[in-house]
Amino acid sequence: EIIVIDAESTDKTAQLAREFTDKVWVRPWPGFPVQKNFALEQATGDWILSLDADERVSPELRERVRRILMVDGPADGYSVPRKNLFWGAWVRHGGLYPDYQLRLFRHGAGRFVESAVHESVAVQGHVEALAEPLLHHSYRGLEDFVARSNRYSTLAAVELTREGHRPRWTDLTLRPFARFFSMYVTKMGFLDGWRGFVLAVLYANYVFLRMAKAWESRGAGREDAGAP
Repeated sequence: EIIVIDAESTDKTAQLAREFTDKVWVRPWPGFPVQKNFALEQATGDWILSLDADERVSPELRERVRRILMVDGPADGYSVPRKNLFWGAWVRHGGLYPDYQLRLFRHGAGRFVESAVHESVAVQGHVEALAEPLLHHSYRGLEDFVARSNRYSTLAAVELTREGHRPRWTDLTLRPFARFFSMYVTKMGFLDGWRGFVLAVLYANYVFLRMAKAWESRGAGREDAGAP
């Protein structure tokens, strides 16, 4: 059973998907958890394997999933390591691997948790970790990364503001640097060469944007707000 939820894309995704399944829904984008929970409601099978559009099942993971389905478990959910690929290569360091994601779970045992950014699955029951990886073609290039970073940082800033977080100067200055140092030095992102350096800079910039937008949303960015 293949279920595809298309958020009104313009690249013929729905048309192409209908060549493989008749369970294709086109609906406005309500947010990650809402969209994915809608997909769960359409499923009729005993197990759910949830994938994003930029994720692929490796041959090893495919065979492992088949074995799990044959014996129906034993766990109620499975987290899988995710290989993040950037500019055509697997990024092994910088904290980007194993990047475990809960993607396989019993139908009815899991639900996507409401969150503005980067939803997660809450499973009632026993969860185990697999060794076989999921392939994540995360970003097509710098332009794609920057565009997503801008979009996600806005959502994250809204959530910070909703939670009552008050950004300080240290959030705008030290947090981005700490993120870069953690990825590039502590978690040895330098071993990934120039990819590791570029990604550390990009993720540090994401942290800065998130905190700056949260600061701005509290009125700090208005012309009449005065000096911070």
